[in-house]
This record gives sequence, structure tokens and C-alpha cells, in this order.
Amino acid sequence: EVRAGVDAVDRALMRLIATRFGYMDAAARIKPERSAVRDEPRKAQVIANARRSAAAAGVPEDVAAGLWDWLVEASIAYEFEVFDRKR
Repeated sequence: EVRAGVDAVDRALMRLIATRFGYMDAAARIKPERSAVRDEPRKAQVIANARRSAAAAGVPEDVAAGLWDWLVEASIAYEFEVFDRKR
């Protein structure tokens, strides 16, 4: 029962990650220059938001921050790939 619940959560997370990467596709299409892909102030804001959300949800903040740091870096790498393919 617990494993089935974890698997269901994982499937839901994957759908959300797919949605997030869809936004990375859109961002790569609308950014005028490759240098606009990496935005360190925005990255810091996203990670700070994740920390606040984690604290409110009772999730360890450092764990959430680490996950979001990885997610943002993976998203940036993906966006660079999309940007380069579209140009």
C-alpha cells in the first residue's frame, strides 16, 4: 500500500516535471539571446521560494533547496539545448 502510494506520487511528480519543462521550451523560444537563459537572481528566487514552501509543508528546507538547485540547473541545461536547436 505504501509503495503504491509512493509510485502514484512519483507519477504525479513526473507529470508536473513535464509541465515545467514545457515552460522551458516556451522560454527558449521567446528569449532573444542565449545569454538570457541563465538568470542567477531568478535561480536564487526560485530556490528561496522552494525553501519557504518546504518550511510551510514540514519538509526539510535543505533537502528542498538541494532538489530545486538540481532541478533549476537541469532546466537551464535543457533550455540551452532547446535554444540552440531553434536557432
